[in-house]
Order: sequence, then C-alpha cells, then structure tokens
Amino acid sequence: MAHDTSLTDRVVIVTGGSRGLGREMALALVEAGARVVVVALNDSAHLAKTVRDAEAIAGSGRLIPMVADVRRDADCQRVADETLNAFGAVHVLFNNAGLGIQVVENYSKKPQTPFWETDLDAWYAVVETNVHGVFLMARAVTPTMIKQKFGKIINLSTNRHTMLRLGGSTYGGAKAFVEVASRVWAKELAGTGVTVNVLLPGGPVDTGIRSGPLRDDTFWPISIMRAPTLWLASDQSNGHTAQRFLARLWDETLPLAERIKAAREDGIDKPMMM
Repeated sequence: MAHDTSLTDRVVIVTGGSRGLGREMALALVEAGARVVVVALNDSAHLAKTVRDAEAIAGSGRLIPMVADVRRDADCQRVADETLNAFGAVHVLFNNAGLGIQVVENYSKKPQTPFWETDLDAWYAVVETNVHGVFLMARAVTPTMIKQKFGKIINLSTNRHTMLRLGGSTYGGAKAFVEVASRVWAKELAGTGVTVNVLLPGGPVDTGIRSGPLRDDTFWPISIMRAPTLWLASDQSNGHTAQRFLARLWDETLPLAERIKAAREDGIDKPMMM
C-alpha cells in the first residue's frame, strides 16, 4: 500500500503505545515511513514486542521506546527533549495514554458504581492520567511545534454513549475535558501552524486487552485506527483543526474529501449537556 510521502521521516510521539490502540497506530506510522517514539509507563514485555515488531517492519531506529509517566511534568518534558535530541523535531503527538472505565469498576469490585461510592484511588488515577497526562504532554511539545511553525496534536477520545455510561463519570468526564480542551487549544494555536484534533474509534474495539467474552458482531477490529491515524499525521490533514473524527466511519473506498466528511463529526462552539 502506498503511503503519503509527507510521512517519510515525520517524527511522531505516541503515548500509551506499547499496547492496544497506541501500538496499532505506532506500527502503522512506522510502516508508512515515520520515526516514532512510543511512550509507555513500564518497561514491559508488551513494549519490547512493539519494538521487535517495528524492527521487523522497518529495521532498527525507526521506533524508539521511552518509559515515562505522563502524569509527571518532568517525564513529559523529558520525552519532548529526548525526542528532539534523537530526531531533530517533534511533528506530531498522539495523546493516547489513558485508563479505561474498567479501572473504576475493578477497584470497587462492582460494575456501574455510583460516583459517591467510587474508590478515590481509582478516581485520582483516571483523572491524573486522562486529564493531566493529556495536558502535560501537549504542553511539553507545543513550544517546539510553534517554533517550527508546524505541528499536529491529536487527542484520543471516546464516543458520547461511553461518556454517559452509568458509573463512568470519572472516565466520561475526563474525555469530555479532552474534547473541550482540544477545541480551546486549537483556537489558542490559530495562526501558529499547529493544529489540534480529536480521534476516537467510534465504538468498542477489539484491542486484545479487554476482559469478558467477545462477540464477533460487537467489536470493531483495531485496524480501523490505521488509516485515519496516517491521514491526521500527514500533510493531507493540514488546515484541519478543532475537529472530531470517528475511525469506524473512515471509508477508504471513498474519495478523500468524502472520506473526511463521512468520518468528521462537527462539534459545537459552547458546552451543552450531551
């Protein structure tokens, strides 16, 4: 498959890139010719496998693993600095690292736990990762992007049904923050050459790290993330900002303009109850 030539040697950071959606996006980017930094919380077997798989695709040096905690400002600054030192630029950030709604439920041993019974450790863990982590990583790379007069920040989100799931106010609220912040950041960065967009699967995805039974007609294949990821990281998405894209609606059989229109879910200019 031919890839957009603007992806050749494009420097991309993918947080939460050792497993799940992040891993899929990172490997797609490596295959397309990008230089990728995968950020993971732990130096795990999953991270090592991601590195091996990237090397099998494009040889050594195309994907660099970095162990860092996105909840810590010093770690985020280190990732930005080390990426710049290794590759000379930071072109794209995929803010993918996050904790799912299962964290709250697993902590309390009870599904759909009401907010007043939520375990505080679970609450803080989700908010610190899904809110603080997104903010701190974006904050760390943005000055370099502004200096370059070019950059793309893509924040991962979830569908609105999941945001409003009973027992999920921690996770849903965090993702609502991501979407609001993305629109505000896009406005603040207008005219700098740096864009901010939101990407979400648009439905449950078979990441291989879920718990519970899998029904074949329930989960989308994780590969749906690949094409919109490559488009958002490429020059083909230049000029698109403050927009929300659903991966499951990205239809490669359509001409590009129609593909973009089909996958884009237009937002609103002011907050409202969803």
